[in-house]
Amino acid sequence: MDDQALLDGVTIRLITEQERERYDQLMVEEHYLKNAHLVGEQLRYVAEYQAQWVGLMSWCAASLNLKDREAWIQWSPKQKERRLALAVNNSRFLILEEFRTPNLASRLMKLCIQRLSEDWLQTYGHDVLVAESFVDSEQFLGTCYKASGWTLLGQTKGYGRHRRDFYVAHERPKQLWVRELRPGARTILRGVNLPQALRMAEKTHGPECAQDPKELDAMNGFFNHLPDWRGRRGDYTVSSLVTVAVCAMLSGVCLGQRDLAAFARDLTRSQMAALKFPYRGNPRCYKVPGETTFYRLLCHLDSAALEKALLDWQNHVLGPLSSSNLQVSVDGKELINSQGVEVTSAYEVTEGRWLGSQLVARKSNEIPATQALLRKLDIPGALVTADAMHTQTETARIIVQEKGADYLFTVKGNQKTVADSVRQLKKGLEHAFSPSA
Repeated sequence: MDDQALLDGVTIRLITEQERERYDQLMVEEHYLKNAHLVGEQLRYVAEYQAQWVGLMSWCAASLNLKDREAWIQWSPKQKERRLALAVNNSRFLILEEFRTPNLASRLMKLCIQRLSEDWLQTYGHDVLVAESFVDSEQFLGTCYKASGWTLLGQTKGYGRHRRDFYVAHERPKQLWVRELRPGARTILRGVNLPQALRMAEKTHGPECAQDPKELDAMNGFFNHLPDWRGRRGDYTVSSLVTVAVCAMLSGVCLGQRDLAAFARDLTRSQMAALKFPYRGNPRCYKVPGETTFYRLLCHLDSAALEKALLDWQNHVLGPLSSSNLQVSVDGKELINSQGVEVTSAYEVTEGRWLGSQLVARKSNEIPATQALLRKLDIPGALVTADAMHTQTETARIIVQEKGADYLFTVKGNQKTVADSVRQLKKGLEHAFSPSA
């Protein structure tokens, strides 16, 4: 292969959703970290030459705490907390083995840097101003970063980000490289006010907990029977952590572990006391659960037990659901920032009550999930509605025969067989009830 022709002809673009599986597989097989997991906002690029994949590059949310980066930018802790979304991490960079030629890495980095901020704006609605990357000095020299205008700040402390907002010790400090993505980026980040175009990315102070200590104490007791996955009890009970998560949800907080930890930090001392947080004396009085604690909660909590507890708590707060004239709506949604996780849920329309949810299996769709959800519901005599994709024989059988409810079918014109059957049924009913019949 002509190396110069490769350097001149290589291009870089965002991958498509259909290419994601191949992309992740190559990362697992050829990247030294052997995984493709990213955290927070993220973009994935592929470099191509003559329709062949040459290299892969992944970008995601910046690290939460980096002492040398903070000193380089010179922003305050509050500015960093509000503006961290304007920083980005080059978390993976892979040149496929058969294309590893001199200068290719720096060429790909240059091409990606030229479009990164605009792609971020198109995808997430805001630019990014600075970039960071970690280089394992036992594996690489960081030459392509140096050649691409990055600055080496020093060594990290030996902790790595795992998933979103969770850090584990890996005992392998890495080189920290940084780069401004536009002239004066650091000046903007440490300025008093951001330019108008960037303000939407600035994190404002989160909502406060609206529940008073008495209400929190009652909620904490209500969730006390949730199973604990831990071998021994930690500093916080499962019930207190779930209570924080429920209150955060009611306050409109996004339920990532960073958001939950920030919400917990903003509780008053009396609220922390009601939740039985560990007391540790002045100056902060109570030990507050951090991101890793909420990460473990979100990973290990029994979802079926949580669903039952939440439904029982809802009935405790609102009173028993009336069994007459129930109108049930079923719908599926993709969860925000979930990388494609879908959940189908049922609601009672007149009172706006949640009746239950079911996870949509990977590489499946809403139909089997909705059928599993309906089997869990106690809805005799109810009128059930759903969109046209659920106009299925098995779904109708579950609703009518198993659950003793009625089903208001939705039919679209593109469902030709079903639409024809409905027209025939309509004609038959009109004839049966006509005066001359």
